[in-house]
Amino acid sequence: MDASVNRVAVVATGVIGASWAAYFLARGLDVDAHDPSPGAEQRLHDAVAQHWPVLQRQGLAPGASTARLHFHARLEDAVGQADFVQENGPERLDFKVDLLRRIDEAAPSHAILASSSSGLSVTAMQAQCKHPERVVLGHPFNPPHMIPLVEVGGGEKTSAQAITTAMDFYTAIGKRPIHVRREIKGHIANRLQAALWREAFHLVHEGVASVSDIDTAIAHGPGLRWALMGPFMNLHLSGGEGGIAHLLAHLGGPIEDWWQDLGAPQMTPALQSRVADGVTQALGGRTSAELVAARDALLVDLLRAKQDARVLD
Repeated sequence: MDASVNRVAVVATGVIGASWAAYFLARGLDVDAHDPSPGAEQRLHDAVAQHWPVLQRQGLAPGASTARLHFHARLEDAVGQADFVQENGPERLDFKVDLLRRIDEAAPSHAILASSSSGLSVTAMQAQCKHPERVVLGHPFNPPHMIPLVEVGGGEKTSAQAITTAMDFYTAIGKRPIHVRREIKGHIANRLQAALWREAFHLVHEGVASVSDIDTAIAHGPGLRWALMGPFMNLHLSGGEGGIAHLLAHLGGPIEDWWQDLGAPQMTPALQSRVADGVTQALGGRTSAELVAARDALLVDLLRAKQDARVLD
């Protein structure tokens, strides 16, 4: 555990914020939470209770307890003693700018302010802060209490030390932070996902495959490898003894030709309806809750296996 961070404030406790709060508690931290929406306190406690059995299976840190969660009606009370603030407000720039301004005014001078923003610019979000040098990106992947990845980056006024401190903190609590070295819409992982989504929607639009077939193609094909290693390492292994250099020498041209043929679908109401209908058909009566429970159970085992297989790290 990073000795400099003992108390974390979680601001906005929806799906992402509640998941963060549960994870921080499981890492033995004190958590102060705030969300102004009606019923937020009870929803947060319910969500933490729901996540706790999975976190117990993953392994709790010494001192981990749901009793260390404290909900505050006022934002200033929630962040006033924080060593680290995880902000999870709506993905609207005007909202984020004002919220981070308020957090900056109330949080201790040493606290790092991290935003879970999925794609907004840190430079834009820190614009009204008196201490913009401590504002960083801390974008998790859903659900944060299970998925290790966190994207960390800064804006034009973010200090290098703030980024280092955030990276060190996330690493200390068991996350796998990566550094977004230059601001770009959607950061890194969401852009990679968006590239796949774009072609998936295109293939449905063109009638090449059904929604179910596309999900099967990924979940029972490359997705199995991607869960273990990233795209470049998988390409390297596909090259045999010659590795990625050999593969690119022989398949670089065809890959580029595929790139030129990829689609650029428009998110029309007709396409949205077609995809939604396809998902309903693929569900076959299964509920989202059933899928989440099955997914999370397998994720715990997969994460444990990946941790043991250090050669794939």
